[in-house]
Amino acid sequence: MGLSFSTWRAGGYANAAVPRRADPARLQQLGGQTMGTTWSLRFDNPRMLPLEQVREAVDAALARVIAQMSHWEPASDISRFNFAPAGSRHALPEEFAEVMRCALHWARVSGGAIDPTVGPLVACWGFGPDAEENSFPTPEAVAELRTRTGWQQLEFDEARGTLLQPGNVALDLSGIAKGFAVDHGVDALRGLGLTDLLFEIGGELRGIGRRPDGQPWQVLVDGESPAAQRIALADMAIATSGDRWHRREHEGRRWSHTIDPRSGEPVAHALASVTVLHAHCMQADALATVLIVLGPDDGLAFAERHDIAALFIAHDDVGPRATRAWIAQNGA
Repeated sequence: MGLSFSTWRAGGYANAAVPRRADPARLQQLGGQTMGTTWSLRFDNPRMLPLEQVREAVDAALARVIAQMSHWEPASDISRFNFAPAGSRHALPEEFAEVMRCALHWARVSGGAIDPTVGPLVACWGFGPDAEENSFPTPEAVAELRTRTGWQQLEFDEARGTLLQPGNVALDLSGIAKGFAVDHGVDALRGLGLTDLLFEIGGELRGIGRRPDGQPWQVLVDGESPAAQRIALADMAIATSGDRWHRREHEGRRWSHTIDPRSGEPVAHALASVTVLHAHCMQADALATVLIVLGPDDGLAFAERHDIAALFIAHDDVGPRATRAWIAQNGA
């Protein structure tokens, strides 16, 4: 059919797109490493901008996100906030403030299924830069850490973009920052005058415009499943949250990196992954996190109530479950 596909497995990472002989010279690609994973870009380059100029724009955008929101970087804005004294107020950079607005919005709407203060709980279950490995947290330890979490503790002035550190609160935006980085990279590429591209970080993608042949960018969702779907990303983004990677085991118990902030425990339901389509990757990323935490039934109900295009894939043989908005965009 002459279409270009980026193979994408729900919960996993995108494979690098392989050029075909039929692709015109102006359909170009770049890739690199960022945020512990990879990024890739396919784009229509009718003015034949130098590839190094395009790469520099992407690298600068991603570096800006890391400098602000990576809790793996001790000098980042988020790390400085996490170690700041109680009562200190911090003026957040514009991008950081935008992500906080999104995170706190969905925290309120979902009843805390996503929570930017979840960092200590993620660490105690063995994930992230402060991971406590080779141990299983006691109920008492989880209960104590929960006193340090809760998005309600944050005093965020949305208008001014300032955030108060109440004391011992550690932000973790990993459930949303990668999606924002996709959007931020797309914005940087638009700043170069590029209008037709598919940009991906660690399996989360956003497509704008079309391929040189006029066809939409497409991705293959859940490529390992017999029910795999090809999805057109016509000015849309796609993100996933799942448990196929990033798992731990201790004394016979296995758990994923997805922590339910409401209980302090890893999620323990039948969902393998949730995929969300949205115009912006930051929103898709946040919503995928919300829905995987809420689970197969509450998550589906939440998605229907908020008109979210979502695909739920379980470990059992029930088969994928799609919301009405997903079906309206992609078919069953």
